[in-house]
Amino acid sequence: MAIRVREIDHVVLRVIDLDRMLRFYTEVLGCQVERRQEEIGLVQLRAGRSMVDLVPVDGRLGLRGGAAPGREGRNVDHLCFRVDPFDADEIHAHLAAHGVQGGPVESRYGAEGEGPSIYLDDPEGNTVELKGPPATV
Repeated sequence: MAIRVREIDHVVLRVIDLDRMLRFYTEVLGCQVERRQEEIGLVQLRAGRSMVDLVPVDGRLGLRGGAAPGREGRNVDHLCFRVDPFDADEIHAHLAAHGVQGGPVESRYGAEGEGPSIYLDDPEGNTVELKGPPATV
């Protein structure tokens, strides 16, 4: 039996400033807080059918991960969200309205094939990719 991966289930980010990261992922990217587990230091955000978990570095779970994330020691290269609809101008305008600079639209390969995407950084330097639909031939 082969393992069949359908989509990203969740990504866990160790964070320094939980409030700032919550504002970014909820206000800028539209994720919603699904549940909090204060006793272990975990906030789980709904991102479509997937989850993004935020773990403060000074919480019970976060302390297990060693040094705090930063340019010298990231815990994640990037995470990718499939965006639908994908209107690059509207995405860039929305990001700019929140003081976030999105990169250029580039064609990149993803779970559905080659298609447009935009890279940006969250407040703690994690790279986030916003991915559009596969290009039609």
